[in-house]
Amino acid sequence: MAVAALVLAVDQLTKAWAVSALDDGHDIDVVWTLRLHLTFNGGMAFSQGRGLGPVIGVVAIVVVAVLLISLRRAGSVVASVAVGLVVGGAAGNVFDRLFRSGDGFLTGEVVDFIDLQWWPVFNVADAAVVIGGILLLVSTFIVSDPGER
Repeated sequence: MAVAALVLAVDQLTKAWAVSALDDGHDIDVVWTLRLHLTFNGGMAFSQGRGLGPVIGVVAIVVVAVLLISLRRAGSVVASVAVGLVVGGAAGNVFDRLFRSGDGFLTGEVVDFIDLQWWPVFNVADAAVVIGGILLLVSTFIVSDPGER
């Protein structure tokens, strides 16, 4: 739960910073192709599914609930951290859908601002979900008891 809370806090703090610092439309070039560029996403990954925010939000809430239940059975530290990353990231984007300029339930837009210029713009929550998903996959190959294989 600490990992999820940390991801949620960092995600919301960086989004608040991005909205205040980049709201005037300018970009910040950081290094090589990394720049900070503010966008708002009312859809799902890669801005697909515009208008499906409520459906995506409900699915995310269900996934978070299932992952929180599975956290009790996490077989390794890696799996626990992975679940925390996914839960925190999903919660960060659901938070945006709940509280960022929506006209109804889960209709707010997700703040994205990390722009590699060769990949769709994303945020800390998105990165945490992807990293957590990869770690969950890796954790399936980690066996705590060598006799289990």
